[in-house]
Amino acid sequence: MTVSCADAKAGTPSVAVRVFPARIALVLIFAATLAGCSGGVLDPRGPVGGANALILFDAVAIMCVIVVPTLLAVLWCAWWFRAGNTGAQFQPDFVYSGRIELLVWSIPLLVIMFLGGVTWVGSHDLDPYKPLAGTTKPLEVQVVSLDWKWLFIYPDQGVASVNEVVVPAGVPVHFVITSGSVMNQFFVPQLGSMIAAMNGMQTQLHLQADHPGDYFGESAQYSGDGFSGMHFLLRAVPQDDFNKWVTTAKASGPTLDRAGYAQLAQQSLDVKPFTYRGIDPSIFHAVVTQELAAGPGPSASNAANAVHPKGGP
Repeated sequence: MTVSCADAKAGTPSVAVRVFPARIALVLIFAATLAGCSGGVLDPRGPVGGANALILFDAVAIMCVIVVPTLLAVLWCAWWFRAGNTGAQFQPDFVYSGRIELLVWSIPLLVIMFLGGVTWVGSHDLDPYKPLAGTTKPLEVQVVSLDWKWLFIYPDQGVASVNEVVVPAGVPVHFVITSGSVMNQFFVPQLGSMIAAMNGMQTQLHLQADHPGDYFGESAQYSGDGFSGMHFLLRAVPQDDFNKWVTTAKASGPTLDRAGYAQLAQQSLDVKPFTYRGIDPSIFHAVVTQELAAGPGPSASNAANAVHPKGGP
C-alpha cells in the first residue's frame, strides 16, 4: 500500500489509499508509537511474518469499529447530559428500545464475524505445514531443542550447528522440529509463526527471510533454570555465503554422532554457537522415536548441576 511520487505530485490518491484509509491511519499510529520496537512481530522480514503482522493490524482495525464509537459515545453522553444542559431530556420511566437493542447487538456481532473470518482465512493460509509458494527448493533443517540450547542439523549438507542457524536469503526453509527434553516453542519473531517442539513427536514450520540479516530466535516457553539463555541467531545470507559457511563448517569442529549427541544433551547454560563438521544421519530420527533417551528436564537438582561451557559441549 504505497503512493507513487507521480500520484503525490498530481494530488490524486492511489486506489489503495482510497479503499483502506482506516488501515493506513492505524499503521501510521502504530509506527509512531512503536518506533523504537524493532526486531519483533511488528517488524517482519519474511512472507509469513508479514502476513502475521497484517492479521494483527486488520484485527485491531476491526475492533476499533466498536471501540472508537463507544469511547466517543461515552464522551458525548457525559457532555450532553451534564448538569448544566437544560436541553437534555431525563426519562426515568424508559425501559426498552428495539432500535437500541438492534444497534447494541448487531455491531459486536459483525465485529466477531469479521474477526472470525480474518482468523479462519489466516489459519489456513499460514498453516505451518503448508509449503511456501515459489519454485525454489526449500532448505531442509532439522531442529532439536535441548536443555538449554538449540541443535540445527542440515541433512543434505551433512553439517550441524548449535545456537546458530544459517540460511540463504530468499530461499524457503523447511524446519522439522522435535525436542530432546521438555516441550519448547520454536520462534523467530521477525520471520513468523511459532510452533511447539515436543519429545517423541515432530512438527514442521516453513519460513523464509526475504533479505540478508541477523534475526533473533528463542524458546517462547519457559523450561527451567537456563531458559533466559535459550535463544539462537538465525543468519540469512546470500547463497554464495551460505555455501562458504557449509564449506567452513565441514573443515573443523567435532562430529555429531551418538556419543557427541549424548554429551551435547547434558544440561548446560549460555552455550556459545559452534558447528559440527559431520553428522550421523540417523540422529534426528533416533530422537523423534525416543531411541535416544530424553533429557532429564528442569528440576532443582538438575539446574544446580548445569554447566556453563565457554565454547563447544
